[in-house]
Order: sequence, then structure tokens, then C-alpha cells
Amino acid sequence: MSGDVTRQWLIDWHAGDPEALARLLERNLAWIRRRVEKRMGPLLEAKGSATDYVQDAMVEILRYGPRFVLSDEAQFRALMAKIIENVLRGRHDWFTAGRRAAAKERPIESESLIELDPASATGTTPSQALDRSDSVEMLRLAIGLLEEDDREVVVLRQWDGLPFEEVGFRLGISADAARMRFQRALVEVAAKVSLLRRGELGALLA
Repeated sequence: MSGDVTRQWLIDWHAGDPEALARLLERNLAWIRRRVEKRMGPLLEAKGSATDYVQDAMVEILRYGPRFVLSDEAQFRALMAKIIENVLRGRHDWFTAGRRAAAKERPIESESLIELDPASATGTTPSQALDRSDSVEMLRLAIGLLEEDDREVVVLRQWDGLPFEEVGFRLGISADAARMRFQRALVEVAAKVSLLRRGELGALLA
């Protein structure tokens, strides 16, 4: 039953129902906060109120992050916790900044809704993973699940459009090392997109 409720609230929220967001927060925030606190520890405490930071991050992700629906409440919580950890560890709010900018240019209803329900997902290969109408949203979700070093190099190169010399400077490595890290990270992104399309969230969140 809880899975059906979570799925319906996500659908309602993406359809424009503000009450659905409040229900998602009320039901899931405490669990997600405990999970994030357990994994981040002092790093989160140093930021101030854990509840405030986790709640703000969750609201930002649901408002401006990739729009997704799934059927399993446990996987929804694990997915949100993982992305929130990455957002709070990141150097800037890259995950939601792109969505906020896009929201100014086109109505939210026109954007893709990613189906992550394993029962509805379809198989794909990495080469096919980037050739669909929801590719940008799916890519952003996959990048949100990358390890910090991989995520940073992809964001600096792909999102910010920086040359490898500048990417390497910001990461404290050479341009060649930045280029190699970026190529490896792209392989990880393609693999994660493929798993997302097949609904294999367990493999991503284990």
C-alpha cells in the first residue's frame, strides 16, 4: 500500500498538486534525515540544523531535480537520501540549478517524467541510453548518483563547459588526468542510465 501511496503522491506532485509535496515530506523526511545523518555524521552537523538542511535539499530536488516516479517507497527513500548526500557534499547546487534555469524558459508540464518503476521499465544498452526524449533528465539523475570525484569532473566539463586545463586546475590535477577522469566518468554515467532505464535501482543504491 505504501508503494502505491508514494507513487501516487509523486504523480500528483509532478501534475501540480502542492499538497502532494507536503505529504511526501511528512511521510519520508524523518527516515531520510536519519539515513543522511548516519552516513554524513560531522559533515552534516557542521552545516547547522540537520533537519533544516535535509528538508531544504529534499524540497529543492523534488521541485527542480529530474522528475521521476517509482512504485517502491523504500527505493524512493534510498534514492532521495543518496542524492541529498551528494547535494550536501557538493561544492555548489549544480543538481538543481539547471532545472531552475530551465523552469524559467518552459512550463514544467512540458518536461519528461521518468518512469523508474521496475514493472514498467524497458531494457536498453548504454549506446541506446542517451537517445530518448527524456535523456537530459535521466542524465541529470544518473550524474546525481555518481561518486563525488566523477560527479565533479562531469559537472565542470559537461555542465559548466570548462576546458580540461581549467577543470584540472580546479580539481588539483593535470589537464590530461582531468580528461581521463572525465572519460571514465562518462562510462559510469552511461552504465547508470542503463540501470535506471531497466528499473534496477537496487544495483545503484546497494
